[in-house]
Amino acid sequence: MNGDVDIAAVACLIAEPARASVLTALVEGRPLAASTLAGEAGVAPSTLSAHLARLVEGGLVTFERSGRNRYYRLASPEVAEVMETLARIAPARPVRSLNQAMHTDAIRRARSCYDHLAGRLGVALWDAIQADGLVELLDRPESARPREEARTAMPDAYRLTARGREKLVPLGVAVEPAGRRPFIRTCIDWSERRPHLSGALGASVFEAFLGRGWLRRDQRRVVRVTEAGRMSFVAEFGVAPDLVG
Repeated sequence: MNGDVDIAAVACLIAEPARASVLTALVEGRPLAASTLAGEAGVAPSTLSAHLARLVEGGLVTFERSGRNRYYRLASPEVAEVMETLARIAPARPVRSLNQAMHTDAIRRARSCYDHLAGRLGVALWDAIQADGLVELLDRPESARPREEARTAMPDAYRLTARGREKLVPLGVAVEPAGRRPFIRTCIDWSERRPHLSGALGASVFEAFLGRGWLRRDQRRVVRVTEAGRMSFVAEFGVAPDLVG
């Protein structure tokens, strides 16, 4: 019989600076090679190997083989949610160079949060989706409704409307729930302190926009808006031009 959860075991894994850097890098959502992660963590490959072994053993990270190489990724969306939550309460690191300042600005503008869009653009897109009536809150009994400030973080709090289907299907977004993952969820964005779209729909929206060439991935979780994306976000969703570059 299992007892209470051992939060300290997970916290100890995350608390080591090199491992925290690895987990933060993997919030990008794509599998990364050990050599890339060693650079992110600022440690030697041999040192990183021991850290990765502990993260795999602890169930936070998994890997896949490609030839002689291993590529690592977070074990589940829940691990990404934990890292995003910790980012909201963690102190900011001092900016010591122009490159750091540019990266800070870029990652706050638009970034990947595991498999969905975050940053100012992600928050603005979620605002636009709600304002245009593409989603609506599920009707819950009064006794089952969460506190107002927590509602945005509740799984399955929203459903896609008919208008939402008409809008998103032509853009290549999958609008049928599949699997056990909640279809529509929101994350509280660590840099904006407001919700952005996550869940299966958030992942499908992000994938569709990458596929249409509206967005492109850059290094270290940064997402860039293309020229086609700038015009499309404004025309299709009414996102303010200054938020897309």
